[in-house]
Amino acid sequence: MKIRIWRARFGALAFLAAVALLGASCRTTAAEDPILRLSAEESLTQGKELLAQKKFSRARPYLSHAFEVEPNSVGGREALLLVADSHFFERGNTNFIQAEAKYRDFLNRFPTSAQAAYAQFQIANSLAERIERPDRDQGTTRKALASYQDLLRLFPTSEYAAQAREKISTVRLNLAEHEFVVGRFYLRFGAPKAAVGRFEAILKDYPEYLDKDKVIYHLGLALTANEEPDAAQKAFERLRTEYPQSRYLEEVPKQREVAR
Repeated sequence: MKIRIWRARFGALAFLAAVALLGASCRTTAAEDPILRLSAEESLTQGKELLAQKKFSRARPYLSHAFEVEPNSVGGREALLLVADSHFFERGNTNFIQAEAKYRDFLNRFPTSAQAAYAQFQIANSLAERIERPDRDQGTTRKALASYQDLLRLFPTSEYAAQAREKISTVRLNLAEHEFVVGRFYLRFGAPKAAVGRFEAILKDYPEYLDKDKVIYHLGLALTANEEPDAAQKAFERLRTEYPQSRYLEEVPKQREVAR
């Protein structure tokens, strides 16, 4: 019985000591960290000065503190947006991911803010900066496209709308090139029917694609491999008619001989 009582008392004393130590640690941290002694306004000012000097990592603690102290104030809102900017302009995949998260946080908290369109635009830009090459997975590319389209849908008269349209064109070209890479893969590895579908989809869904002669030529090859000589002939004739200067025309006679 005495042992149990001793253990209980010892446990209680240990718990109180731990609490006291934690409190002392917190007080020490607060005393040693000069940022924690600043007001929201002071912290925001210093953060903005460091941001102007492109000292992004050093600016973030000040901006984060300004937001945490007064999260719903005008200054607090500005600070949260600047935290996101500090990640975006520091660049790098990890920073772009963090920037996207912060812009989304801002938009979720303050959807009616005058800066909401900017936050949406930057969400899309943070995704666009992480787009993979056409021969890689295009999941992020599609998310970027959807985010730019969301900007046009939600903020059609925004000052960022014109830039968003330009970005959409660039993103779509990456998706079209991805479709071509996949189609060519199918053609090379014995799936011509699937290749035909990819090439036809590019011509239908991406009229702005710059290298349509390349697509038409490979469509002709895929149709030839799929034993559709008449359709292949039409594709090659289209190539001659629409792109008389195409470098792919030199290869067409060879392919026609193969088709026979």
